Amino acid sequence: MKLFIAGATGRVGEELIKDLVEKGHTIYAGARRDEDIEISDSVTPVHLDLHGTVDEIADTLGDAEAVYFVAGSRGKDLLQTDLYGAVKLMQAVEKKGIKRYIHLSSLFALQPEKWSDALTDYNISKFFSDNWLIDKTNLEYTILQPGSLKETPGSGKITTTITKKSENSIENVAAVLAEILEQDNTIKKVILMGDGDTPIKEAVNKI
Repeated sequence: MKLFIAGATGRVGEELIKDLVEKGHTIYAGARRDEDIEISDSVTPVHLDLHGTVDEIADTLGDAEAVYFVAGSRGKDLLQTDLYGAVKLMQAVEKKGIKRYIHLSSLFALQPEKWSDALTDYNISKFFSDNWLIDKTNLEYTILQPGSLKETPGSGKITTTITKKSENSIENVAAVLAEILEQDNTIKKVILMGDGDTPIKEAVNKI
């Protein structure tokens, strides 16, 4: 399958590309710093500017059959990248007639009463981009909402029963994102996750 990854040079994006290539997919790796992406038989770097227009973003998608949004500004450009950039990508995906869209969000993004004060602005951007995806598009979306990301080895095991803050290996988050594409029961679902005890394939299958 031909897949477009928005945010290919980020921590999650790099791991996600590895997982998807292992599954046999062809990747269009979209990033502002596309020169940092290693070209291979399976990975084609694409310059992606989320400050661009919907038409400009649509032109970067090529013949992709599904799109991932895993981009993030690390708090430096929340409105233009994490919020409006995400919305413009959704609009571009619909303009191209692509249906499948997998969106990386944050834990409890749709539940403001559970937000941490330290991440309020970030959560606000995710709240509105998640709601736009659900209410304003006809995409076959999945929204993944992990807790805090850790650069630790992935256990390959998670939980999707989350009632409080969770920690997540970046490798686990990427593996879940890759598995979501394989399982149609995830379409039109919002999935909360944390590191846990259930193998990823089994956990996603139960959603």
